[in-house]
Amino acid sequence: MKAIQHLKTINHHKYLVMKECFAVGLYRQGLLHDMSKYSPTEFLVGCRYYQGNRSPNNAEREKTGYSKAWLHHKGRNKHHYEYWIDYSTDPKEGIIGLKMPVRYVVEMFMDRIAASKTYQGDAYQDCHPLEYYEKGAARLGKMIHPDTARLLHYLLKMLAEDGEQKTFEYIRKVVLREKTY
Repeated sequence: MKAIQHLKTINHHKYLVMKECFAVGLYRQGLLHDMSKYSPTEFLVGCRYYQGNRSPNNAEREKTGYSKAWLHHKGRNKHHYEYWIDYSTDPKEGIIGLKMPVRYVVEMFMDRIAASKTYQGDAYQDCHPLEYYEKGAARLGKMIHPDTARLLHYLLKMLAEDGEQKTFEYIRKVVLREKTY
């Protein structure tokens, strides 16, 4: 088990998200981000499958066919679009992604930046979170609400084209003030 390395990775990631959330005024979310990663259900799996260059949940999923840690995590953290998946009120639609509150979309955006920085280290560039998202976006289908996907993609694209400072300022002055999208 690689408990110390995993703990350092979690702490580094949390620190980056906290710093980013503070930059746009989401202080509470910055402080409380990913606290469930310290729970035994998530932490012990993270130690067991730690690799340092990607989420241990991916390695757990490859080994067992699913990730118990991820199922625990996404059910307790509102900044994951998977938290917002539910049955539609229209029975013909089945399971759909619900529209996320703006503050959680912003936290999800910050989470993606921090994950890229954590796993890519010095190789990180502002285009990496967008590239990662676009690789998987086609598979999301009905699992992420179209408005949520649109806002997330817009922010990731702005980050790639204009950088953190301009994107964070836009989030602080426009996105979080409007509180709707």
